[in-house]
Amino acid sequence: MLYAIIAPAVIIFIAVLLLGFRIFFFRNGKFPNIHIGGNKALSDKGIDCATTQHREAQKKRGRMSVPDMANEITKNF
Repeated sequence: MLYAIIAPAVIIFIAVLLLGFRIFFFRNGKFPNIHIGGNKALSDKGIDCATTQHREAQKKRGRMSVPDMANEITKNF
């Protein structure tokens, strides 16, 4: 009975230790940036996250009416 509790606890402890290896054992350790905005290859292609793209579109075009938005969407696709 006790083995059924200790064995999974040890496995979970090892998994957490391995997932946080860089953070626990290196100075100034950080999790890697896996967001779209942090990916250099996508940034070189001009691809950003949806929030950034929306913000840029609002700055460039201003507010649009619903029919104008529908026309813009159908024109681009």
